[in-house]
Amino acid sequence: MSAPNTYSELQDVIRSRYGELSKRLQQVAAYVLDNTNSVAFDTVAIIAERADVPPSTLIRFANAFGYSGFNDMKQVFRRHLVEETANYTDRVRLFRELEEQAAPERPEEILNEFARANAQALQQLAAQTSAEDLNKAVLALAEAENIYVIGLRRSFSVATYLTYALRHLNRRAFLIDGLGGMFKEQLELIGPKDVVVAISFSPYAQETLALTETAASVGARQIAITDSQVSPLASFGDICFVVKEAQVDAFRSQSASLCLVQSLAVSLAFHDDSNQSDKKKRANARF
Repeated sequence: MSAPNTYSELQDVIRSRYGELSKRLQQVAAYVLDNTNSVAFDTVAIIAERADVPPSTLIRFANAFGYSGFNDMKQVFRRHLVEETANYTDRVRLFRELEEQAAPERPEEILNEFARANAQALQQLAAQTSAEDLNKAVLALAEAENIYVIGLRRSFSVATYLTYALRHLNRRAFLIDGLGGMFKEQLELIGPKDVVVAISFSPYAQETLALTETAASVGARQIAITDSQVSPLASFGDICFVVKEAQVDAFRSQSASLCLVQSLAVSLAFHDDSNQSDKKKRANARF
């Protein structure tokens, strides 16, 4: 089996396979799920002692979930810990504590790193995004009576830009931002002829997941923009775009996500223009 890339994926796999694990491996499973900070920071010897298992059992546990070793699995917990740290100053400090290699510090070094990483992410986006999915998404947006865009936390800027672009195409586009805690109220008029664009990356915003369930219950079509095929959004999306953003140290970019939504908006503009041209040709043919 392939090893889970994110903590949420690993969490789900451990829970789903817990019953089939041996008693020793179940002890490890219970410990790693309940002690994420310990797994991220402590040595294998300390973790084994606290989980009351031999160190070799930790290695067998990691191997059972597709990792080459326990330290390989520890990286998932470390990334999760860094991502959950909201304050950027604390995030930098934590990253330095967790990583052995020197991180870029001077502004020009940081700029170069982000430029390099974003270039790779954009190339990957273009190479791995299905033309069929792009066409299906543009057609869904073109046919929608209303378009609801959901993107919270770090996805908010992407959702805001897409709503802005759709409004400039004279689409009935609505940004679901939950102002005043009114998430459900903002979606209460959604129907089966509408489209929801849901944007979320690990760690996934629970509000976004709840709203996609609401949209699914009324039969609205959904376009998911997320970071994994096993993302919770993928199960609700009629079309799912998996975007692997660039990451420099503990900070992820948004360039690839913005590139994707901009491409969808501009493609929709060309679709509208093409339809208008066809209508004019048909009208002229009548005379």
